[in-house]
Amino acid sequence: MNEKGNFEPKIVGFLCNWCAYAGADLAGVSRIQYAPNIRIIRVMCSGRVDPVFILEAFKDGADAVLVAGCHLPSDCHYINGNYKAQARVALLKKVLENFGIEPERLRLEWVSASEGDKFANIMNDMVEQIKRLGPNPMKKDGGKIS
Repeated sequence: MNEKGNFEPKIVGFLCNWCAYAGADLAGVSRIQYAPNIRIIRVMCSGRVDPVFILEAFKDGADAVLVAGCHLPSDCHYINGNYKAQARVALLKKVLENFGIEPERLRLEWVSASEGDKFANIMNDMVEQIKRLGPNPMKKDGGKIS
């Protein structure tokens, strides 16, 4: 929470190197305004994001997690990585519900390297959605994510 008491969500983003990270970079160099609530972790492929990493992010105080991969599931630079990410995220959303965490806190998106505006829109939408949900129910003492 900031000095006015307004909740500002902390979002961890696992972004694939080839497309989503490049899209976020394009948003930055193009000076497209978007909510600065994301902490980006660049991964080679969305399919390499282990579900344990996502659960650890929530345990460490993230209010939401974004996994972003190449433009379309069929456009993955590693052939089927996006399909693996899609299956893992779908399963993990069910697991999160059992932990008392709203599945909407985990989001999977496809972003091309040329879609800086799409990345900015996703971030702004995600921040607004998480503000409505409130802080991560697992978060204690403000969490570790800074």
